[in-house]
Amino acid sequence: QAHLAESGGGSVQTGGSLRLSCVVAEHNYDDNCIGWFRQSPGKEREGVAIINTADESTFYADSVTGRFIISKDNAKNTVYLNMSSLIPEDTAKYHCAVWEACGLWSRPFAPWGQGTLVTVSS
Repeated sequence: QAHLAESGGGSVQTGGSLRLSCVVAEHNYDDNCIGWFRQSPGKEREGVAIINTADESTFYADSVTGRFIISKDNAKNTVYLNMSSLIPEDTAKYHCAVWEACGLWSRPFAPWGQGTLVTVSS
């Protein structure tokens, strides 16, 4: 069972930045695909970014490419999502999860973290 804990959400204005953190249970961190997806009312779940903790390859949704960067700190079993140039369309609850594969076409394994809310105002 995956154990993940997200933090770092908040409210910002358009153009602002936030950094989300996801602490992953050690047994689920190594050699895995870990990433973020977001959900907002009335919208489908959207995969945002994934990182392969083995080779550090990264994958991004088109909607966030060039604005978001996913990274990791092996010493802390933590995955980060640095978000910049935020727009109102980025408003959502962001969840961290272990993914079935390192690609946004795949699905996150349940259970995932409880999520952290990001609100971007215009």
